[in-house]
Amino acid sequence: MSILQWAEWLQNTSISTAIRESTLLFPFIEGTHVLAIALSVGIIVLLDIRLLGWGLRKTPVSDVFEKLRPYALAGFAVMFITGILLFWAEPILCVTKVSFIVKLGLLVLAGLNALIFDRRVYPTVKGWNTSAVIPGRAQFAGGASLALWAAIIFCGRWTAYF
Repeated sequence: MSILQWAEWLQNTSISTAIRESTLLFPFIEGTHVLAIALSVGIIVLLDIRLLGWGLRKTPVSDVFEKLRPYALAGFAVMFITGILLFWAEPILCVTKVSFIVKLGLLVLAGLNALIFDRRVYPTVKGWNTSAVIPGRAQFAGGASLALWAAIIFCGRWTAYF
């Protein structure tokens, strides 16, 4: 079964039809998705700004990371679930749009960036936690995160409206 055949099967399910044709459910899911993006990515941006030295310079990196991480993860979980539901509503549209495929690839890269930061860079935070000069690896992670999330959001909006 090809991806397109699978998408056709998924789009013909009763759940897909119910979400797609509902005058209340689809907008509720989409609105929740956008709010979850704002929460999750907004918090990620705060950490990225600190890593790049563009703001919050007097706040230790560990304070920003540890205090805001649970909220970012909660927002990401809601964003992920609502994203799956939005995909479920229109899978054929999604799998046939280059912007959606690019978005998925960018999400993988953002996840890898976060994983590498979490496993390799952040464990060394004690050495630079309150420093005005942040290590290049941490700055790269912050810059890459900002660029990736901006591109992910752009591709998501591109998929929805074009």
